Amino acid sequence: MKKQVLLACIFLAFLLPSHPQNMEPGGKPDMKNSRIYRDSRPWTRWWWFASVIDRASVTDNLVWLKNNGFGGVEIAWVYPLNRMKKDTVNYTPRQEWLSPEWSAMVAAAKQSADSLGLGCDFTFGSLWPFGDTKVPFSEATMNMTDSTWRQDMTASWEYPKKGYIIDHLNRKAFYNYASRTGDALKPALKGSMSGLFCDSWEVETKFLSTPGFTEKFQKRYSYSISGYRDSLYSNKEPWRSVRYDYMKLLSEYVIEEFYKPFTQKSHELGAYSRAQCAGAPCDIISSYAAVDVPETEALLYEPAYANIVASAAGLTGKTVVSSETFTCLYGWPRIHHSEEQTADLKLVADALFANGVNQVIWHGKPFNPAGQDTVKFYASVHVGKSGSLAEEIPAFNKYMEKVSAYMKKGTIYSDVAVYLPNEDRWIAGELPVEKQFIWAWGEYEHRYTYLPDELKAFRPLWINADFLKKATVRDGRLIAGDFSFSALYVDVKYMDADALKRIGELAEQGLPVCLKQDPAEPGLHKSKSRYQLLTEKLKRSGNVKASWKEMVKVTSFITGTEKFDYWCRKTEEGLYIFFANPRSQHLTFPLEYGQSLNDKAESYHITINYHGAAVPADLQFNPYQSLLLKLDNQNKISFIDITFNPKIPVYKPRIKNGKERWEVDPGSK
Repeated sequence: MKKQVLLACIFLAFLLPSHPQNMEPGGKPDMKNSRIYRDSRPWTRWWWFASVIDRASVTDNLVWLKNNGFGGVEIAWVYPLNRMKKDTVNYTPRQEWLSPEWSAMVAAAKQSADSLGLGCDFTFGSLWPFGDTKVPFSEATMNMTDSTWRQDMTASWEYPKKGYIIDHLNRKAFYNYASRTGDALKPALKGSMSGLFCDSWEVETKFLSTPGFTEKFQKRYSYSISGYRDSLYSNKEPWRSVRYDYMKLLSEYVIEEFYKPFTQKSHELGAYSRAQCAGAPCDIISSYAAVDVPETEALLYEPAYANIVASAAGLTGKTVVSSETFTCLYGWPRIHHSEEQTADLKLVADALFANGVNQVIWHGKPFNPAGQDTVKFYASVHVGKSGSLAEEIPAFNKYMEKVSAYMKKGTIYSDVAVYLPNEDRWIAGELPVEKQFIWAWGEYEHRYTYLPDELKAFRPLWINADFLKKATVRDGRLIAGDFSFSALYVDVKYMDADALKRIGELAEQGLPVCLKQDPAEPGLHKSKSRYQLLTEKLKRSGNVKASWKEMVKVTSFITGTEKFDYWCRKTEEGLYIFFANPRSQHLTFPLEYGQSLNDKAESYHITINYHGAAVPADLQFNPYQSLLLKLDNQNKISFIDITFNPKIPVYKPRIKNGKERWEVDPGSK
């Protein structure tokens, strides 16, 4: 049997093209023109629970997805279903992890997707963080306070076998893991372009370390971290300052030893890298900049977080910003599962579009045997033949496809850059208890980092120290990647000395800078006199103001937008602006069931200031609707029809705990 499977793999290797399409010279994906995506149809994560996967069921699942308006799948390998019952005795038969049988079936799935005109990406491992039973103790995730500890991997395709999660600060550990994983995926990576996916960071972050880390820390900062590590997360000094030094070095390790090698390995395999860097203990913009397709997620992260992801895309000239979408919509983990309302999903999708997303990845589709739809995944909305969404999925996908296509045109337009407060978050340590989740504890994640309200009319985006170093000033504007910013806005308590120096240089070159407060120098060893001189020199510049209202050279982009979010793409034919329905603004986790309920239209008057002209427009948001506007090069406005009318359940008033609430009438679902 195994010989037959090996022959099948060899046959597939010859049958399919030997070189993926859409590659630039040198083997790098053409991300600028987004040619790796056939179109803008939404994709879905496709969970393969550890079991015997058969060709007929693969085809059945894929045909249903194609018929319902999906453009592709991301195959994600997870544990067997008996793991949910904590059953460690009964073994679920399956193709063994990375075996020839496994490789052949994955390649067959890719071939089926290609034949149907569907894209197909692959999670670069089983479950969420990378690891398996072959990771040696010496290459597993380490903790600087306990040399005997390594992070276990207990819920993967290999369950109930236990393995280790790789040391994400050690590129050798990654390459050893990637070599066997990549070899097993090679037959499936033939044919159309595929992506290799890395999910959000689910590696233990407190006291994270790797061989040589403490020695490098000593060399970098001229003191030992060993005397501070037991209280590293204290909010008192000197530990706060030590924590900044630790996080700065840790960030370097995460990006240089994991995210960059991940992209490099993806290219070697003829694939592109797609990743959620959310939760990673590093400079989040620079980590997202290191991958080909930066991906956010919602609703475990608020839609506003996507601004960071989209900023990284624009700073590196990448067209696509994807999102794992509709995760744990109503709460963790099984709230209203299979009872979801499309109108509620549309709130989230529109919020994401208005914060930079232009490729939706549903979360998602469980693998089901042919003709069945009984398998469900606990932390998502249900994509399948059953459930409350099934009837509306095709029309909803068509809506998201249309908006996504327009939001991929040209480049992102933004007029003001805002300095991302990495230093503040690294020093702050733990989140307030009321904002923590069982999987999220640290300020470093930027879960609650928001763009300033006073800049709403300027459609601001984030920038960090790394990209300020690369930026130039031309005619008083900051040129960085796809962006041409009219000003830089800085409102932080702490700032690295090199970043402060660079901002001073940019101001001297003519860039208007709003410095809301004098920053302090982070880190244990401070150069107080030098830092003070840099601050004073910056403040003396005629281009630096302490108040945004004093920035007379900066003109607002769109006035009258206080009640709703929007996103803009600049093209040769003009601007395309998406305005999200006001109910999509400020969405937080979890969504209230039926939060989209609305029977009132809202009207707003705006003025678009572009290329010296002030163009008025009236926006009318009908219930459940968002708007897409085009402003052409002659300052003529036209609206593009993106109407989608979701099915609205019947609501009735209920008295609960002495208060009146509107709840769904069970008979209307």
